[in-house]
Amino acid sequence: MKDRLRALWLDHLSILRGKYLPGSKIGNNETRFCRSTYGVHYDKDLLDAPGAMMKEGLPDMELRWRAEDIREGWESSTQIVIGDLYDQDGVPLDLCGRQALKRAIAAWEERGLTPMVGIELECFALMANEVGRLVPYDAPGGVVYGTGPFTDPLRFTDDIWERAEKLGFNLEMMTGEYDSPQFEFTLTFDEALKHVDDIVLFRQMAREVALEHGLVLTFMPKPIAEAGGSGMHINYSFRDRSGGNALDNGPVGGPEHMNDLARGCISGLMHHHKGLAGLVAPTTNSYQRLQPGSLSGYWRNWGGDHRNVTTRISGEGGAKSRLEHRMADAAANPYTAVAAVLQASLLGLENNYPLGPIEGGDGFDRTEAKDGTAVNLKAAMKDLEADTVLGDRVGRLLVDNHIFMKRKEVIKTRDLEGDGLRDFYVNFI
Repeated sequence: MKDRLRALWLDHLSILRGKYLPGSKIGNNETRFCRSTYGVHYDKDLLDAPGAMMKEGLPDMELRWRAEDIREGWESSTQIVIGDLYDQDGVPLDLCGRQALKRAIAAWEERGLTPMVGIELECFALMANEVGRLVPYDAPGGVVYGTGPFTDPLRFTDDIWERAEKLGFNLEMMTGEYDSPQFEFTLTFDEALKHVDDIVLFRQMAREVALEHGLVLTFMPKPIAEAGGSGMHINYSFRDRSGGNALDNGPVGGPEHMNDLARGCISGLMHHHKGLAGLVAPTTNSYQRLQPGSLSGYWRNWGGDHRNVTTRISGEGGAKSRLEHRMADAAANPYTAVAAVLQASLLGLENNYPLGPIEGGDGFDRTEAKDGTAVNLKAAMKDLEADTVLGDRVGRLLVDNHIFMKRKEVIKTRDLEGDGLRDFYVNFI
């Protein structure tokens, strides 16, 4: 087969969509899609969602990319690229999560700060049993921080690692997570847009490689009811004009040594805690993970080296100073999720929100925080709708489309539980 190009974009449901284009078109930098894809739900229902123009002729939108962003793919003779979406007038499409992230980055860069991001992805591996039902991948020796054949008898993660290296993904770490067969992949810190591009492509590559081994790798927040949840922790810092880490307040990290920039960011995340949930934990299944005492970012709280708070301040200082927001799961569009965290942080800095006291409880038997996220997707959409400040900053049309689609999702999933709820999502997330 001759070389071809796989041109991709990530939609409102965090589904990677695209086209294969022949080698003769690799030198081009655009192709078209139906804008009304933004009204398509997981079950392929066509909905007249805000901005989707479903009843206005289902018009085109344009995907554009830069030649320098084309890279080798993991399929034979296939190059790959992620682009930005534009409307028919050549205006950046407000529905596009990647455009929302670019706006967030630009807002920080106006302050002379470049967002740097490092995302931790958690996932479960499933396999079909003798009657074709999905069950947990049989890894009987799997443990937290597990490595080797007891954690991954088929060694599919070795294949993912090797392909990641060939493709230029900078893997920071790979390990077994708390539950078996659960895994964590972390990519090295980088500039926000490049890092999220890498996360989106890595996630897809990992799922497709796992499928070659007969496994369904799912980033659903809680695909196995009796097991723990999977998150998408967003670690971030800022590079200043001199190339240093703007969160650096000396060689020692932690709450006692954070600077005003860190305090402002945390105050924004606390102030917009409930609204954020609707964007970064965006499925019915998300609220099975997002529970008190589950190390998942439920509470409106912050702390130091404390995994039971939502915003964690690294104990590492100097160049490694960073904040970690632990609420998101990988059912979220990573572009939108990172944009939301960055915009909430910036709002805190701009508006001087008061920062409440550090969490002093253990998060299991005692929690000083009294306010958490919504308990379900329906309530989360009400919270997001009420937080107009955050919604306007992330992107009004994007957020209105999101709320509409997620309210439809509440109806679609209200009678589903167990495997039925899992199967509604598992092929897409």
